[in-house]
Amino acid sequence: MPPLRVALLGSTGSIGVQTLEVCAEDPHRVEVVALAAGTDLAGVLSQAERHGVPHVAVAREPSTPVQPPAGMSLTFGDEAILELIDRSAPDLIINAIVGGAGLPASRRALELGIPLALANKESIVIAGELLTGLARKTGTPLIPIDSEHSALLQCLRAGSRGEVRKLVLTASGGPFRGRDRGALAEVTPEEALRHPTWSMGSRISIDSATLMNKGLEVIEAHHLFEVDVDRIEVVVHPQSVVHSMVEFQDGSWLAHLGPADMKIPIRYALGHPARWEGPPSNFSLAGIGRLDFEEPDHETFPSLQFAYEACRRGGTLPAVFNAADEVAVEAFLAGRISLPRIFEVVERALREHEREPATDWTRLLEIDRETRERVASWTS
Repeated sequence: MPPLRVALLGSTGSIGVQTLEVCAEDPHRVEVVALAAGTDLAGVLSQAERHGVPHVAVAREPSTPVQPPAGMSLTFGDEAILELIDRSAPDLIINAIVGGAGLPASRRALELGIPLALANKESIVIAGELLTGLARKTGTPLIPIDSEHSALLQCLRAGSRGEVRKLVLTASGGPFRGRDRGALAEVTPEEALRHPTWSMGSRISIDSATLMNKGLEVIEAHHLFEVDVDRIEVVVHPQSVVHSMVEFQDGSWLAHLGPADMKIPIRYALGHPARWEGPPSNFSLAGIGRLDFEEPDHETFPSLQFAYEACRRGGTLPAVFNAADEVAVEAFLAGRISLPRIFEVVERALREHEREPATDWTRLLEIDRETRERVASWTS
């Protein structure tokens, strides 16, 4: 059997780096044919040379001309990643681009009927109805890589969607679990980036610290699994051993357990629906000793309430939720606003937005841009 030809978008981020490590486990099984990055030209070129990748794209054009190595195509600009997909003709696209910038690539993959392994949850949050509708229309598999949604996908193989009573997403609680709202005003970006159980990129680490990430995941689960948002629950589970759970209509529960290792859902997405063998781990429930669960602190972390309301009302509100959070996180990391100010900014953006139906790709991108500009003016 020929190797699976993979295009990896967002290759220099945390998920991208781990994906290349998984692909290197068995080069006869996977061939990485294309890499894309946003700004890290040196990083992506190093990856391409190390893994023998012939096609590379970088969204930001460098200030001085760059001569790629012999045999490598290298393109720059806003359309470069879409052109890369067309040029490389992969069997699977892994979209690990961070933020709303990943939406055009998700759309292109599904339009072309190329199976999409999605680590870019923002695509689904911004344009969930359009993307899932496109996947159904073209019959294209849409495979989540987020650990929680990969866990749900695996649990749901035990029954039909009609048999589902509830989906349960687990949250570690982040580095500030147990603190009150006032204490958050003094935390630094360095403190917020220290996730207690996962190693992730900067945006998702801050979103985990505020529970915004879990709000995005609620919206993502609603679209991916076609379950009403009020049948999706979040529980805090600090050990990060149970990645998600499903309650079925007969009262039985299925949970997905495992180590906090993103290579597991990456490997599952590459092999789906088969399970590829991975290296053994020293994971031990007896060694962990206990599993704790608790309700989220909605007073300190109102993010989930914002996400549920945006998802219930639907339309363009989830796109506003994501864009406002993305810009606010950038402002926090730059030291311009405090962590609690992120909540205030997102709430204001949602309150001031006049909801529209999410039926037009161009209009969604306009609202994304308009929200970013408005929030940037509040946080400059």
